[in-house]
Amino acid sequence: MTEATAPSTPETEREKHQANALGAVVRADNLVAGYLPGVNILNGADLYCQQGELVGIIGPNGAGKSTLLKALFGLVKIHSGTVLLKDEEITNQRADVLVSKGIGFVPQTENVFPSLTIEENLEMGCYQAPKMFKERFDFVTDLFPTLATRRKQRAGNLSGGERQMVAMGRALMMDPAVLLLDEPSAGLSPVMQDEVFVQTRKINRAGVSIIMVEQNARRCLQIADRAYVLDQGTTAYSGTGRDLANDSKVIELYLGTLGQESGE
Repeated sequence: MTEATAPSTPETEREKHQANALGAVVRADNLVAGYLPGVNILNGADLYCQQGELVGIIGPNGAGKSTLLKALFGLVKIHSGTVLLKDEEITNQRADVLVSKGIGFVPQTENVFPSLTIEENLEMGCYQAPKMFKERFDFVTDLFPTLATRRKQRAGNLSGGERQMVAMGRALMMDPAVLLLDEPSAGLSPVMQDEVFVQTRKINRAGVSIIMVEQNARRCLQIADRAYVLDQGTTAYSGTGRDLANDSKVIELYLGTLGQESGE
């Protein structure tokens, strides 16, 4: 186990962010956001994802992890701060506009159309550009071959893990530059959780940058290139997945028995 780091401050984390965020495919600076006027969930959060990275977001319940993803995707009002996509400001733009610009989003729940078939769900994924369907269908089913063999099956009859594959596949149909995943392993069996993490890394290796919120911190840090620990709507710690997984202070404050589980 590495030695405990000194507690991070908003100033030190912001300095790290400013130094390393240049040229990022997605960049969020000093976000203050919330669902109700005057009630902020994010209180100056910073984040960036460089091209080809898999970035994890972990932290305690209520820290603002999912709110951060939804703010990036235009589903939560940003009161101050900015979001950039390839240096273009996209702060508070509508979700459908962001999809056309290259951001895919997979929500934690209600992320498939249960009455539609797998194929029809994927067709909905490229609703804005139907001519892309065949090319993107081939790409998605190369990642998830089961979706091709069962393309006529209704999504509502699938297991939780299979529905997650459909949801991820649908979000990939518009060829996004970055994919936002909100708790992709939530509610799944341990075996299916492992499968989701394997598939997430596979998508990333196919060239899609990924920002992933996860409660399974240990597995998230194992596959993430970099990660953020969010606490009370601000960035408490950031670093490589391996460094955070082995940092005794991060383990003590946020990850509970992670050190014991990983044999540290």
